[in-house]
Amino acid sequence: MANSGLQLLGFSMALLGWVGLLACTAIPQWQMSSYAGDNIITSQAVYKGLWMECVIQSTGVMSCKIYDSVLALPAALQATRALMVISLVLGFLAMTVATMGMKCTNCAGDDKVKKARIAMTGGIIFIVAGLAALTACSWSGHQIVTDFYNPLVPMNTKFEFGPAIFIGWAGSALVLLGGALLSCSCPRRESKTGYSAPRSYPKPNSAKEYV
Repeated sequence: MANSGLQLLGFSMALLGWVGLLACTAIPQWQMSSYAGDNIITSQAVYKGLWMECVIQSTGVMSCKIYDSVLALPAALQATRALMVISLVLGFLAMTVATMGMKCTNCAGDDKVKKARIAMTGGIIFIVAGLAALTACSWSGHQIVTDFYNPLVPMNTKFEFGPAIFIGWAGSALVLLGGALLSCSCPRRESKTGYSAPRSYPKPNSAKEYV
């Protein structure tokens, strides 16, 4: 079984990654306006997130507007939002389960095999949460790249990667690594060795019988 230090390291990495995913979901810097043209207005910067859109003036004044309708949003944005919310919920569930199964806690009794299985379950849930967040960030990044190189999209409406996507990638990697370390708590089957009576073998009939 994995030692308590390895479990604590995996849990700490997953917790740090989950906090990063929470910040990534909340901040609006998923997409930032591109300055890759000649006729680009640099007096303001536009940021788009999962929940709102913000405009920052050159004077430093920022104004944000929450999206009015959910159904009016693009399908890619709706899917990204759903995947990030699922990732956060699964991550919170994984933290609860992994805490119960770690060796440094007194939850779930003193059964080492049972606690190891609970910790392994928490690690698997962490991995699923990391994969969901990684899929959301990669999907959003792919959409940004596709729109940037699309000649039909006007130059002044193109966007580039925002800091939130990089935070999401880093958080997903930490959650995946932490979940993998917790999954190393897979219990080993203890071989039960019991005493068995020796078998009796027939004696070879090699001795000569004397009459």
